[in-house]
Amino acid sequence: MSLADHLREFRKRLILSAIGIALGMVAGWFLYTPVFEGLQAPVLAVAERNDALVTVNFSGVATALDMQLKVSVLLGVVISAPWWLYQLWAFVAPGLKTTERRYTVGFLATAIPLFFSGVVFAWWVFPRAIDILISFTPEGAANLLDAQTFMTFAMRLVIAFGIAFVFPVVMIALTWAGVVKARTWLKGWRWAVFLIFLAAAILTPTPDAVTMLFMAGPMVALYFAAVGVGLARERAVRRRTPEEERLA
Repeated sequence: MSLADHLREFRKRLILSAIGIALGMVAGWFLYTPVFEGLQAPVLAVAERNDALVTVNFSGVATALDMQLKVSVLLGVVISAPWWLYQLWAFVAPGLKTTERRYTVGFLATAIPLFFSGVVFAWWVFPRAIDILISFTPEGAANLLDAQTFMTFAMRLVIAFGIAFVFPVVMIALTWAGVVKARTWLKGWRWAVFLIFLAAAILTPTPDAVTMLFMAGPMVALYFAAVGVGLARERAVRRRTPEEERLA
């Protein structure tokens, strides 16, 4: 494919992904109330436990509407994850050999559960991060959490964990396609660990080290798991007979 064809293909996949997210937003609009109640629950729990004024504050007339739109966007991205992950693979697939395109099912069957695992893990981390950060409020002081900041915090946390958990699948896909060798990933493990912690520090919306470790720990484990899968794959390929290679 020429550069112009690649750009047209990228635009096509981007538009299809946007349509999928927009449809997910419609479903997210109706799920707003239970999701917001779930996000607000740890704040109310801290307020009750400490007998303090801690609440999410809607400071403007249109803030509540803006909040619902943001939650809908977040849910749209999460709900449509299988669709836009497929579009990501479909954009890469034309550059692969015919035999390599058979990995589509494997890519999606792994990437989709991992993305949702990251989302679920973020949902587990969220109340603990809220608890830790609010605990720094001095005794007798109130903590009125701005709704915009609160929602940005939740959105960045959920999306960051979801994407972080998918990255190892991209590593495996690049290794299986022969773009990057597994030993290259392994040799660069020091830089990888450094960059993972750096990315975790940037992506996590809180300044505390606990949330960063919650993200970086699983990412490091998944990185080495992806390297292990890549090495096993390369070892299996080297052991193939010429006949097995032809059939593959």
